[in-house]
Amino acid sequence: IFIILIKRILFQNVSHSNFSKVCYILSTYEGCSSFIINEQRKYTQKTYKKVTHCLFDLDGTVLDSEVIYHKIIKQICNKYGKKYTKELEIKMYGETDREICLTVVKQLKLPISADEFELQLHYLALKLLPGAPLQKGAERLLNHLHDCKIPMALATNSTEQAVRLHATIRPKLFGMFHHKVSVTDPEVDRGKPNPDIYLVAASRFREKPKPIQCLVFEDSAIGVEAAKEAGMQVVMIPDSRLGREQTRIATLVIRSLLDFKPELFGLPPFDNIPKRNSRI
Repeated sequence: IFIILIKRILFQNVSHSNFSKVCYILSTYEGCSSFIINEQRKYTQKTYKKVTHCLFDLDGTVLDSEVIYHKIIKQICNKYGKKYTKELEIKMYGETDREICLTVVKQLKLPISADEFELQLHYLALKLLPGAPLQKGAERLLNHLHDCKIPMALATNSTEQAVRLHATIRPKLFGMFHHKVSVTDPEVDRGKPNPDIYLVAASRFREKPKPIQCLVFEDSAIGVEAAKEAGMQVVMIPDSRLGREQTRIATLVIRSLLDFKPELFGLPPFDNIPKRNSRI
């Protein structure tokens, strides 16, 4: 009877930290220690499916450009005496340019149209975004996957114009991707959080992998939703300001790409000796 009660407690919908506390308390009872340890292992050990292809978001995932992008938006809003709040900024993470412009103009009641806002946004982006640095761990991971001949593609809510701009500045980096799919691609009907971008990106690999064979890297809740809707596993590298509820559907959440372990998804592990020379 006691074992049955323990099982009921263990498999309630509780947080990982609370679950661990319950396990510790119950394990102090005589005869329950080994059972609790086994049940805790089952609960905490997550299994991932082997993948063969990788898909990367661009802004905020590969390039540390998301912050620069929102500084530009803030600059435009300040010009008209309006405040681009942190709350609104977080809501806009991962959205398309068009959706951002429509939402910001409407919510802040700017005295310009969404079209005018978008023109100013693109003008300033052309000047400032090319200087965006790589995210921590991006160079190491991309070089590793490329060296191991793991097919990669870019799948972004950015426009094709923005992708070309970045590619001009970093040709080696963008040359590692088998192909690049943007929100303005003719085959993409809807941007993220819809799955279109990721489904189109997967379909353009020579091997035509199934969605479950593709691993997505994303930083935004919108991007994670798109990847999950496409039937793919997704590694999330969220901004520190995102709440826990915005990360819960990701397959795996890590602080930076430096924390990613390829072997979890059946990919070749990193070499023990890091490569110092920058290649991208």
